[in-house]
Amino acid sequence: MDIVTVTRFRRARTRDDLALDDGEVVMAGGTWLMSEPQPDTTGFVDLTTMGWPAIEITDAGLRIGATCTIAELVAWSRGPDVPAGWAAASVIPDAANALLASFKIWNTATVGGNVCQSFAAGSMISLAVALDGTAEVWNADRGTTTWAIADLVTGNAENALARGDVLRAIDLPAHALSARLVLRKIALAELGRSGAVVTGRLDADGAAVFTVTAAVSRPFVVRFAGIPDAAALAASIDAAPHYYTDSLGAADWRRGVSIALAERIRAELAA
Repeated sequence: MDIVTVTRFRRARTRDDLALDDGEVVMAGGTWLMSEPQPDTTGFVDLTTMGWPAIEITDAGLRIGATCTIAELVAWSRGPDVPAGWAAASVIPDAANALLASFKIWNTATVGGNVCQSFAAGSMISLAVALDGTAEVWNADRGTTTWAIADLVTGNAENALARGDVLRAIDLPAHALSARLVLRKIALAELGRSGAVVTGRLDADGAAVFTVTAAVSRPFVVRFAGIPDAAALAASIDAAPHYYTDSLGAADWRRGVSIALAERIRAELAA
């Protein structure tokens, strides 16, 4: 789409370049920005010229640069550079496929953009929340803040970022990447946007973590000391707040399928 209100474009190369003038917004892949009119936007500031590494393996875990494309992340997860024992990395393609998008979008859309857009069905949000992901945010006032992704996203297309804040990277801890992770999703249509995405993770110490996204307007996380029984898990998922209704599913349907998916995951982890 032609964004007819945009009259200037800047390539950011340093943090100083990220200071926004009136009407400017930062852009990475731009797949959403370029999909519909942006009447209040008069300038784009390109983040892809910042030179951030797409993937970094550290002692703490995996660092995903905000400008890493979904295609780059999926390719890494299928390649030889995944550290031995990071079993959860095998779920990355499943999370990417929960995003209703063509390979063309995968090659342009960024992991950071998916998180910052904060749509309920954001598949990179599902992945990051499932793995206790955190976000490093460069604040407009030159400070730096670390957010749990589960807390950064505050609603459907809503988050805690202030104007001028920039997501620098998403960090996934090694202990979560070394866990056993299962992701299941459902949609009303075979090729439709996810109506519910549920994950279950079993850590090395026996702790279990279940998450619900897409079915709720903001991520829901529940933790157990061990694999819960069916009733306890169902009660927790049933009591999750923020189930919502739209054209792709009613709130009661989203709640019901989330309970059913969580039980399938629980049984698989218990086996």
